[in-house]
Amino acid sequence: MRALIVEDEPTVATDLRLALDGAGFVVDVAQDGEDAWFKGGVEDYDVAVLDLGLPRLDGLSVLKRWRGAERMFPVLILSARSDWTEKVAGIEAGADDYLSKPFEMGELIARVRALVRRAAGRASSTITVGRLVLDTHRMSAMYAGRPIRLSQLEFRFLDYLAHQSKRAVSAGELAEHLYGAAEPGDSNAIEALVVRVRRKLGMEAIQTRRGFGYVLADDGP
Repeated sequence: MRALIVEDEPTVATDLRLALDGAGFVVDVAQDGEDAWFKGGVEDYDVAVLDLGLPRLDGLSVLKRWRGAERMFPVLILSARSDWTEKVAGIEAGADDYLSKPFEMGELIARVRALVRRAAGRASSTITVGRLVLDTHRMSAMYAGRPIRLSQLEFRFLDYLAHQSKRAVSAGELAEHLYGAAEPGDSNAIEALVVRVRRKLGMEAIQTRRGFGYVLADDGP
């Protein structure tokens, strides 16, 4: 999953990036409103954490511009202010959740994961697709009833496919969500990743739909 952090305080931005990275997200960071507006307008994110007190363009304006441009990824607002009228303004502008500073990092991660689940129409941190079971909270996997040891990249790959409602995902889209803008992948890297995961799960676990991309097998246990 790919996340955008919009935070102008360098220490807070670094803490957020490290926490989300540790939770299995690919993370981009914007430190002012104009950069946030641009990145959210052209990149395909699964979730954004948006501070309201930003230089150059305030967070509420950024959110309104995203929604006006039909950028509908879920957004968690952060603010040092706890005024209920500001919370209402954020929700009415299109925010999906709101967290006041200071906050516990564990709560933020839980809220971000919940937003991603809801956006995919899922209520639980456990995802089952055919013989594959992913626990997105523990970042663990089982296939056909046996535990599978996965690297963080391999888990992110399966997690992203599992959230795509059985549609085939192209190598280009996978590279964007697995590597992000700072470390772009290519089709060869995705093909190598698919080979590694198939070796662990079995060839039948990931199907290739020629001309469209990859999809998890959903044939039941």
